Amino acid sequence: MFNSEKPSLDQLPTSAQLLRSSLLAAIGAVIILVAIVLPAEYGIDPTGAGQFLGLTEMGEIKKELAEEAEQDHSLILPSEQSSNIFALISNIFVSPAYAQSSNSWRDEIRFTLKPKDTYELKLTMNQGDVAEYRMRVDGGKVNFDLHAHAGGESITYEKGRGSTGSEGELIAAFDGNHGWFWRNRDKKTVNITLHVRGTYGALKQGK
Repeated sequence: MFNSEKPSLDQLPTSAQLLRSSLLAAIGAVIILVAIVLPAEYGIDPTGAGQFLGLTEMGEIKKELAEEAEQDHSLILPSEQSSNIFALISNIFVSPAYAQSSNSWRDEIRFTLKPKDTYELKLTMNQGDVAEYRMRVDGGKVNFDLHAHAGGESITYEKGRGSTGSEGELIAAFDGNHGWFWRNRDKKTVNITLHVRGTYGALKQGK
């Protein structure tokens, strides 16, 4: 049924040839690991090939994003879930009345972020206070985190990745500082304009 001939011993690869092929495969794997995988995944570039191919920056961004995610995770407290529920319920009942009473912006903040720069802005608010905001990004995109922390409590209201703007209402889940943290991961300088109005005390830069 089968007419194919079995290969002779002379046609089979020798032990030396097999060893050489295995060594070449191992060397190739090491080259790929060092020149491509390490720069692209971890931002480690011992040969400089990753920088030439544009992979090192990709790895650095992945590493920074992983560190940010770990930092965000470490801030989550048991009270955050109940705080989020409180904010949702408050939105349902407070938003319509507040929308009717707000006619103009109380504060306007403008600032510039160069690549990799960060900026933080906070509102001093009491539990149940409501602040309406509108944020616009010109010239690129930014990452931002709208959150609050005080007295052992912590909450994240909104997160944006590659955002060109956002708007909504911030309803304080507890007494403390509530606000934004921006980071420019774009390669271009961006201009950010933030309008805020509502019930809050001081508006300050930093934590």
